[in-house]
Amino acid sequence: MWPETPVIYEIGTWPWLTGLSRRYGRPITLADVPGEVWDEIAVPGIDAVWLMGVWERSPAGLALAQHNEDLQRSFREALPDLTPEDVVGSPYCVRRYRADERLGGPSGLAVTRAALRERGLRLILDYVPNHVAPDHPAVTLNPQWFVRGSAGDLAADPRGWFEAGGQVIAHGRDPLFPPWPDVAQLNAFDPGLRDAAAAVLGDIGDQCDGIRCDMAMLFTNEVFARTWGRWVGPAPDEEFWPQVFARVRARHPDLALIAEAYWDMEWILQQQGFDYCYDKRLYDRLAHEDAESLRKHLAAGRDFQDGLVRFLENHDEPRAAATLPGGRGRAAAVAIATLPGATLWHDGQFDGRRTRLPVFLARFPDEPDDPESRDFHRRLLEVAATVRRGDWRTVDTRGWPDNPSHQDLLAWSWRDGERRHLVVINFGDRPAQARVGPPWPDLAGRSWDLADLLDGRVFTRDGDELSESGLYVDLPPWDFHLLTFR
Repeated sequence: MWPETPVIYEIGTWPWLTGLSRRYGRPITLADVPGEVWDEIAVPGIDAVWLMGVWERSPAGLALAQHNEDLQRSFREALPDLTPEDVVGSPYCVRRYRADERLGGPSGLAVTRAALRERGLRLILDYVPNHVAPDHPAVTLNPQWFVRGSAGDLAADPRGWFEAGGQVIAHGRDPLFPPWPDVAQLNAFDPGLRDAAAAVLGDIGDQCDGIRCDMAMLFTNEVFARTWGRWVGPAPDEEFWPQVFARVRARHPDLALIAEAYWDMEWILQQQGFDYCYDKRLYDRLAHEDAESLRKHLAAGRDFQDGLVRFLENHDEPRAAATLPGGRGRAAAVAIATLPGATLWHDGQFDGRRTRLPVFLARFPDEPDDPESRDFHRRLLEVAATVRRGDWRTVDTRGWPDNPSHQDLLAWSWRDGERRHLVVINFGDRPAQARVGPPWPDLAGRSWDLADLLDGRVFTRDGDELSESGLYVDLPPWDFHLLTFR
């Protein structure tokens, strides 16, 4: 069974293996990752590893990437010393759901899963429901699984359509952006496609413990009909995900299903069967908004909060060290590490990497490590694992008529039996003072030691005062307390 508040570590498989090959001076695939490397990843507080990009990549998609000037420009920005060998194609332009032989193939993936299991870690892999590579076998063998158009569609919009096997097929797209030129659009309404999706997800589930579904909201009936209704007809009575997941769950009852989700569709996707959905709204608030917007976001019910994935970066977002530097980034890290739901960390995030690598590339640029950042995140990981248990609730902060700075403070508590924790974060660029009321009526009548688990300080406080007036807190800009009550 999965833990209630899992912590996931995302690794970009291909560039990570390239880095290991350079480190050890020999080619390394998933079949022979040294045990000490897995030990470095399996630190206290990590529950699962998401190996992003293990499936067979498309030669046709690679050829398109090699001749796309916009992509080539982004490649050179990330890797100034770019070589042709660095471009290996998109992991979301999947030719087959079979581990790429250049990464170790299916046997190498099985070795990796066994190594993770030995260390108590689960494995997460990707599934891309919306599209496949233009040279995926189904394009010619099962054209009915795709959104198909006419010669007139192709003539009117040559960037949105292509011809294959005598059929005119749509390029995959998100309705808010132009079509992706390297993929073919699948038809969520086609019964045969739904059968095939259930089979593929089941096969992926044979190889891992969780599946992250790319752009999952695109395959809800409402979104798909709005995007493709003219070509695919009316929506079926049943939604795609519940119909597919019923069969997947019968085969893999403990498989964690994770949705990449946007447009405030998290609750809808949770109701359609996903265990966890990206909390992109929280990310945007942490990156660009203030404490009050975060407080409103966290007012949702625990049943909703438990099904969210909190993150500060992933392969689609800029590096946190670049967008959330300094104190704000650390305050945001404490927030995502101590909230309910799942937490997602990204390889290189702890070390302070600043360059977001396009997923087409096989090599990271050389960047200096930030030992202070690494030590802080490792300590936070370990501490948060002991905190996020039991009852969670947000906690009110109170100020004074002449001092409204309490509005910059965020606070929440965890209690599991006699274990009590209080998190207070100054999510603002000025000092803040407040009374913070722990939600435990039995504090009165005794003295309490409040130990900050991150910096080791201990504060002794009277339980009567804590019950009646709350805990007095005075925090510098972007500072925080993670307190355990003893």
